[in-house]
Formats: sequence, C-alpha cells, structure tokens
Amino acid sequence: MPSLFRFLVTAGSLVALVSTGLYVLAHQFEPEQHEVVKVVPGVKVRKPEASP
Repeated sequence: MPSLFRFLVTAGSLVALVSTGLYVLAHQFEPEQHEVVKVVPGVKVRKPEASP
C-alpha cells in the first residue's frame, strides 16, 4: 500500500508541475498577432458593383 501512495504522490506532482509550466508559458509568452495574406491560386475575387 505505501508504494501505491508513493506512486500517486509522484504522478500528482508531475501533473501539477506540467500544468503549472503550461499555464506560465501560455500567459507569459503570448505571440504578437499579425495579419497573414496568402494568394490562393485559381480564385478570382469580384469587385462589388456600384449601386445607382
């Protein structure tokens, strides 16, 4: 039974460590947002018609 408790404590500690690391990485290192423009071959965009 002590080996089960030791395993659960070790597994819980690892899960807590990984979760904390992911949380810190997600909140401290947010990437800067920028617009990405790509040309799609074979697609033509029609200009809107002028309304009278």
